[in-house]
Amino acid sequence: MLRDELVRRGNTLFRWRSFLPLVLVPPALWMGWEAPDWAHARVWQVGSWGVGLLGLWVRAKTIGHVPPGTSGRNTSEGQVAESLNTRGMYSLVRHPLYLGNYLMWMGLVLATGRMDFALVVTLLYMMYYLRIAMAEEAFLEGKFGEAYAEWSQRVPAFVPGRWGSRRSAWTPAGNAISWRHVLKREYNGTYALVLGYFALDAVRSAGVGDPSHLTPGWQVGLVGCTLTFLVLRFLKKRTQVLHVEGREFT
Repeated sequence: MLRDELVRRGNTLFRWRSFLPLVLVPPALWMGWEAPDWAHARVWQVGSWGVGLLGLWVRAKTIGHVPPGTSGRNTSEGQVAESLNTRGMYSLVRHPLYLGNYLMWMGLVLATGRMDFALVVTLLYMMYYLRIAMAEEAFLEGKFGEAYAEWSQRVPAFVPGRWGSRRSAWTPAGNAISWRHVLKREYNGTYALVLGYFALDAVRSAGVGDPSHLTPGWQVGLVGCTLTFLVLRFLKKRTQVLHVEGREFT
């Protein structure tokens, strides 16, 4: 069956889901070099940053509140879930992390000012993550049965329903946000987002002969972000500072 084939492909893509953005780096930099003049306007660049940071917030809000054992990242073992999470961001959409990913991607893509590129990336994102989402949902449906079916009928997959409607009824997460867990999980993605904006600004400035990306302030910002990334990576890999008991599978 077609659904079974898509699920099988989704299980394969699930293991490599972190690497697709790397494929988009070369064309994104090229688009940044060829950015239209209006894309250099401060209001447009601030807006693109806003979209990217909104995606980062969605991911942080999701990860910071998620209960232990509700989602897995272990690419060698596939998917892990001990309970079904239907609260917090999961009460608005079934795949809030992928919604956050899309917004982060769009923030960078919009910074190029190329709407045709934004459309292509959106279509690629749908083709790629739809299969991963189908694999995840097949796994959850098989494990949680009727509870999952009821939740999936009530909550949309990626796009929140109209605010105030039954399909956008917010249910509080029920636990305090863990910023340590957010830092542990999201330092890579945050640094990649910031580095992406710096890189696009550099190629965009170079494309119009503007050396603003070489100013001391620009370079201090990049060095500061890099040092923060290295500190967080050290804390994650070599210490227990960012470890939150019971969050091993989230």
